[in-house]
Amino acid sequence: MLTTNDPTAVMAAVRDEIEAALADFLATRNPPAELRDTAPLHAALRDFGHSPGKRLRGLLCYWGWRGADGQDPSGVFRAAAALELFHTAAIFHDDLIDGSDTRRGEPSLHQRLARHAPEDRQSGGLPFGAAAAVLAGDLCLVWAGELLQTATADPARRAAATRIYHEMAAEVVLGQYQDVVEEIRGPSTLERAMAVTHYKAARYTFERPLQIGGALAGAPESLHTAYSRFAVPAGEAFQLRDDMLGVFGDPAVTGKSNLDDLRDGKATPLMALALEAATDTQRERIERLHGDRLLTEDDADELRTVLVETGAPERVEDLVSQRVAAAGDALDRAGLNAEATAALRALLGAAVNRAR
Repeated sequence: MLTTNDPTAVMAAVRDEIEAALADFLATRNPPAELRDTAPLHAALRDFGHSPGKRLRGLLCYWGWRGADGQDPSGVFRAAAALELFHTAAIFHDDLIDGSDTRRGEPSLHQRLARHAPEDRQSGGLPFGAAAAVLAGDLCLVWAGELLQTATADPARRAAATRIYHEMAAEVVLGQYQDVVEEIRGPSTLERAMAVTHYKAARYTFERPLQIGGALAGAPESLHTAYSRFAVPAGEAFQLRDDMLGVFGDPAVTGKSNLDDLRDGKATPLMALALEAATDTQRERIERLHGDRLLTEDDADELRTVLVETGAPERVEDLVSQRVAAAGDALDRAGLNAEATAALRALLGAAVNRAR
């Protein structure tokens, strides 16, 4: 059991344990001798697995377990690492869908793997880097499921955690699909944009990791409900902040371009609120610039100016504040032990008060 009077040290120690579980697993995954050409793929996955990330889903898994008074942490760190592997797969696929060439301040995986394309040859379908990144994501999904199965020897708890994991996997894929539909459809409503946020982020990022951790500790249904009441508004606040950073964030800090969401025409609550409040002139400028694949830095600055003029960023901040308050109230009523309550409150704060 991790014990210390310093909450920051506890959080760091939990993160270190998750990193160690992930590193231990990846160290056992080597290319078959007869498939030597897959060596760059394995190397890239190990490098990406060790790169700095928030590990938010893994941390929430641990604190979901701890909040259910879990006593033996030997398996929960493997479950947390499994969620981080799943998220790695989601990142690889998301970067391809969005055409994002940077992640965490480094080239995205499809850009890295493109360097290993056989010379003077082209694949018949996707460019080599893109095809390799799809397969890398699929491999991470396989590994994540495998690692999750080692989290507990208790068949009932393993079955409960696996059921929630599968629900999470389906939800995030469907949420991502709806996100793509909204981009192609064009201007969205706040209701539709928030539906994507709910499935693609709130349930995936906060709710399901907490519940998987709770399941590994044998949590009763009442605790899963309490986790949902906290996690859904917390996860929505997290994604709303992410949307703001995607437009107004500093790429040197976020490690991602602040043009991608604008060029892709992301149908976020920010954009829905801007269109809702826009004058005819402002709407014309938004619709002309948002989704322009050739958007320049100057164009993006013009679009950001229009967004601010509509008051949309302030309204998004109001939505964030409302959801943080709702999550905090739910946490107060959840009846968790003091350590888990403090940790979840800290993670909620970190999720919204961030620059990356």
